[in-house]
Amino acid sequence: MTSATGTVHTGQATILSLRGISKSFGAVAALTDVDLDVGAGEVVALVGDNGAGKSTLVKVLAGVHAADSGTVTFDGERVGIPTPAAAQALGIATVFQDLALCENLDVVQNLFLGREVGPLRLDTVGMETRSWELLRQLSAKIPTVRIPIAALSGGQRQTVAIARSLLGDPKIIILDEPTAALGVAQTAEVLNLIERLRSRGLGVIMVSHNMADVRAVADRVAVLRLGRTNGVFDVAGVSDEEIVSAITGAADNAVSRRAGRDREQREAR
Repeated sequence: MTSATGTVHTGQATILSLRGISKSFGAVAALTDVDLDVGAGEVVALVGDNGAGKSTLVKVLAGVHAADSGTVTFDGERVGIPTPAAAQALGIATVFQDLALCENLDVVQNLFLGREVGPLRLDTVGMETRSWELLRQLSAKIPTVRIPIAALSGGQRQTVAIARSLLGDPKIIILDEPTAALGVAQTAEVLNLIERLRSRGLGVIMVSHNMADVRAVADRVAVLRLGRTNGVFDVAGVSDEEIVSAITGAADNAVSRRAGRDREQREAR
């Protein structure tokens, strides 16, 4: 069944709810009244053309940009996300497309970079043990946690970045184009990772341009067009043509047809 409301369909609690999120940069409106819901154990794909507002929305949720207006509700409480640290403290982890990994360091060093001097400082053995635990949770295909990042494939690097995001025990993970520039086997590896995140009860927002990837793992797809929500659909009940029409703004798409039917029903009353 197709949905244009953003309602969570997993049968589990809504973790993240956005209402009326707007963000402008000077005279340019990057986001206007965007709504989005993400439930526990749900994968929501965020799609749209370049410039549709996907990156801006991700950065608002990651605390990089503050929204100008609108509300964010997390675990039933209205919250603000003024900084990346605030997002992480809430339980929102973001894996950006560039991954921000240090190629000259090994897996353990990348996972714990910046945490060595914190109040919960771990020794070398403790960090290595925790690294293996995280990788086992993801069924990662990495031979040793002491291998340099430079020696890993694209899929393995994505695994390390996702494992690092799990250190803070998040409830929502945002993946920005996680399969971009990956081959078929590496893409399958990353999509399997996303399935494992879902099976652990995490909510996942996956930014993607690839409809095959969306079909493979997403429960719902949210379309942004010119900074506005232009439809939220159940993946099982919507065609690729309807999604593409919503992305491009074609006049004859599922959203406009539904709006027309609603208008006709109101006029007939």
